Amino acid sequence: MSTVGVVMLVHTALERAAQVVRHWTANGCPVVLHVDRNVSRDLFARFRQSLDGNPLVRFAARHRCEWGTWGIVAASQSASEVMLAEFPDVRHVYLASGSCLPLRPVQELTDYLAARPQTDFIESATTADVPWIVGGLSHERFTLRFPFSWKKHRYLFDRYVNLQRRLRIKRRIPPGLVPHMGSQWWCLTRQTLSAILQDPERPVYDAYFRKVWIPDESYFQTLARLYSGNIESRSLTLSKFDFQGKPHIFYDDHLQLLRRSDCFVARKIWPHAERLYQAFLTDPAGAMKRTEPNPGKIDRIFAKAVERRTRGRAGLYMQSRFPGHGSENGVTSSPYSVFQGFTELFEDFETWLARTTGAQVHGHIFAPQGAAFSEGQSLVNGCLNGNAKARDYNPESFLTSLIWNTRGERQCFQFGPRDNQAVNWLVARDTNAQVSVISGAWAIPLFKSSRSFAELRQEAARLQQREAEQLQILRSQWTKARVRIWSMAEFVEAPMEPLQTIIDEIGPLTARHLGEAPRMTDLEGFGQFLQNLKNQGMHPYLMGDFPVGQSPASPSKPQRKPYLVRKS
Repeated sequence: MSTVGVVMLVHTALERAAQVVRHWTANGCPVVLHVDRNVSRDLFARFRQSLDGNPLVRFAARHRCEWGTWGIVAASQSASEVMLAEFPDVRHVYLASGSCLPLRPVQELTDYLAARPQTDFIESATTADVPWIVGGLSHERFTLRFPFSWKKHRYLFDRYVNLQRRLRIKRRIPPGLVPHMGSQWWCLTRQTLSAILQDPERPVYDAYFRKVWIPDESYFQTLARLYSGNIESRSLTLSKFDFQGKPHIFYDDHLQLLRRSDCFVARKIWPHAERLYQAFLTDPAGAMKRTEPNPGKIDRIFAKAVERRTRGRAGLYMQSRFPGHGSENGVTSSPYSVFQGFTELFEDFETWLARTTGAQVHGHIFAPQGAAFSEGQSLVNGCLNGNAKARDYNPESFLTSLIWNTRGERQCFQFGPRDNQAVNWLVARDTNAQVSVISGAWAIPLFKSSRSFAELRQEAARLQQREAEQLQILRSQWTKARVRIWSMAEFVEAPMEPLQTIIDEIGPLTARHLGEAPRMTDLEGFGQFLQNLKNQGMHPYLMGDFPVGQSPASPSKPQRKPYLVRKS
């Protein structure tokens, strides 16, 4: 006869529970079953009949078990009393559920507990030391009354809690008790369990815990502290919970994960996980080493899973967890560069930038007529097309989708005050964005156009106002992007140093000084054009100070390519 007895609480998947019962008893462990009273009589009768003739199986009086209520404690008490009365050789009682699955040979568990005959394995910590309470009550669960089911009568539950708070009602904790909490899946010695069940004060304790919220996580955990001489505050059952406090369910593809845990028992197992039941119940070798149970081995994997579930992947907006403003895990997934005013100031700037950096360089992807993708493409990764109407339905998602679907390749695009401005704040608060602005360069196309001056003045005023609003955003205290802003006059005076800085940040194909510079457009007469705008009552201040009577410091003729002098 084994010295370990199993108390099993069953409420669903009775066929699997029967399979596990046979596994325990085949290895000499007696099992006392409590079947939830919510299970129909016919189903219960068939389940009991399937285990008839097994001398190591007993059934306890049935209670109605609802989550967070006293019924689960009452079921554990009834089954434990049967275990202690029917099997006098049992020295440790292991509480399990019908969805629990032994992971290691039963003999290893028996030997492990036999070597620790006076040790109680029960997670037991005071409310001040419990970090795992999620969206629930901590100390208040012991000082308020909870006569209503949280799941079935949520409205009454919340209203009654609020009423007690408003009236400042507090229950008196029975003398000598210090509330503790922990996992409901314990393994207690016969001595400790008998002391709890036979205590003369048990009616007082039971009456108190009947109105405690989720008493199955506190009843035995608290009373064990009164009687146990040696508590190991941990459970021998692997039981993981997600960020919402719901138990993780193990499926067939968790087989190797469960093997690495070295735990004796795991819950909650999916009833249809045929591979798990086959591997652990029919393979006596177990393929698991005789070692101390260490669920911490897989805690890192669960922590990563929780982080992925709660935060998602950087820059990926899934329809199942579309975040609120500011709660996303990274605005975009990869670094990218935004250029404003460069295509207006330099001839064939996009081709030069692509050749110099090896990046994917687009034109104005937020232009009114549609997105100008690189190399004249009408469709890019992720089936993003350049249609203006489709893009402008959600411009921010268009940009984040472009960066997500092209991750691994640096994206660069042009922007300006003529473009859709809906993405200004998204770019500004994105740490992945590198924004380079030559303010006032939008005036160059106006300068070279043949439109009437009245129209030019009106358009210049509109574009300047839009760019001024954009620059205010880029200079705000909430901006997290890497932003560089030059006035046009400042940039034209010394263009090589800013160009070198920008290229270095993007990451050129080879880390070296620029061997080729883009050709600057002819600005002869641009200063006079700006003066004419002033004369017409419009003040073009974003360009900086351009001389009126002559061209800027940069020559109007094509510049010679810079070159390097190498030592021989």
